[in-house]
Amino acid sequence: MFNALILNQEEKRTIASVEQIDEAQLPQGDVLIDVDYSSLNYKDGLAITGKGKIIRNFPMVPGIDMAGTVAHSDDERYQVGDKVVLTGWGVGENHWGGMAQRARLKADWLVPLPKGIDSKKAMMVGTAGFTAMLCVQALIDADVKPESGEILVTGASGGVGSVAVTLLATLGYKVAAVTGRIEQNGPLLEKLGASRIIDRVEFEEPARPLEKQVWAGAVDTVGSKVLAKVLAQMDYNSAVAACGLAGGFDLPTTVMPFILRNVRLQGVDSVMCPTEKRIAAWEKLVELLPDSYFEQACTEVALADAPKYAEDITNGQVTGRVVIKL
Repeated sequence: MFNALILNQEEKRTIASVEQIDEAQLPQGDVLIDVDYSSLNYKDGLAITGKGKIIRNFPMVPGIDMAGTVAHSDDERYQVGDKVVLTGWGVGENHWGGMAQRARLKADWLVPLPKGIDSKKAMMVGTAGFTAMLCVQALIDADVKPESGEILVTGASGGVGSVAVTLLATLGYKVAAVTGRIEQNGPLLEKLGASRIIDRVEFEEPARPLEKQVWAGAVDTVGSKVLAKVLAQMDYNSAVAACGLAGGFDLPTTVMPFILRNVRLQGVDSVMCPTEKRIAAWEKLVELLPDSYFEQACTEVALADAPKYAEDITNGQVTGRVVIKL
């Protein structure tokens, strides 16, 4: 028997509770993992609180990330004792996820834990950091260079945003970080490498079709009117990597930035990212993230505390990463 956070639905309300379950209850898969750590992402928060329609089949174990050790494998790529990491693939949404002491998974979903980090550090990176790396790579692929100009990161105090700030600063970009809590988050964002901090209020007014050109590139984790404002302020021949909808899934913009300023809007999805690209991104993350990143911006919590932090993260009250020790 082992502990798991189980989500059930009662009268259209999502109920989360830590329960003891048996290995036989785990879904099918060819690799059994002893989970060391999971992490709490915004999507996990929506799932656990029931604020978003993330889970459609109950009971469900949430947790879209996990890192741990192979306990049993029917796949020749993985041996007992191997360290592995998983993000995405619908785990924690359609397939029981990482907020349990054991998980049974498809081998195709796993990535070998990169040398240079342990399970806890991998979850400090997690889906958020992995997504941030894909966003930064999207800007690089769009030929946005450090000398191109200033890069904007919205939702900069969140999981994706904070890693994006760190990665961009490490690569030599000048980074402007947007946050709704400057007094609380400003010092941390400056420590991560932001050259200036901007109040989110400046991006919440309705955007004109085109505004003054300011940004050579942007990583947007918010969507909605914030993304619309960002697009209106992009330089000619610039690029925006969009990966989130914390502010809403609508986009009240026009075609003007695209057809008059040659702005590229690149969507970034990490859930179904191909394995080869995953391995490359993880190796790049280990290479680029400084030791200082792992010394800050992280809260370690017990499994029983996950529902409380899920509520906090959906209310915008979490700074940096939350990792769950199993």
